[in-house]
Amino acid sequence: MKKIEAIIKPFKMDDVREALAEVGIAGMTVTEVKGFGRQKGHTELYRGAEYQVDFLPKIKVELVLADDQVQQAIEAIEASAKTGKIGDGKIFVTSVETAIRIRTGEQNEEAI
Repeated sequence: MKKIEAIIKPFKMDDVREALAEVGIAGMTVTEVKGFGRQKGHTELYRGAEYQVDFLPKIKVELVLADDQVQQAIEAIEASAKTGKIGDGKIFVTSVETAIRIRTGEQNEEAI
């Protein structure tokens, strides 16, 4: 099993969800987060004063999948979240040792 964490632009969330649904992936956790990478924030004007916004709003999508679904999910996220501009985000893939469904006690792939 693998865990995919994708950091994407907020307005791309619906596109990513639809792309994942098309490849048969429905379960996910979505969190509103803030951060920066190479984009390094930007300046904004508020009531005549300029100020620096260091942390930009992003969406973090988390999925735990069987190994055979991972490549399809990565391709779906990458294709649907890409704008071609700086700040499109990142995808991280890590191994998951164990997954347990609390309600039934099912473990590993049966639990996801």
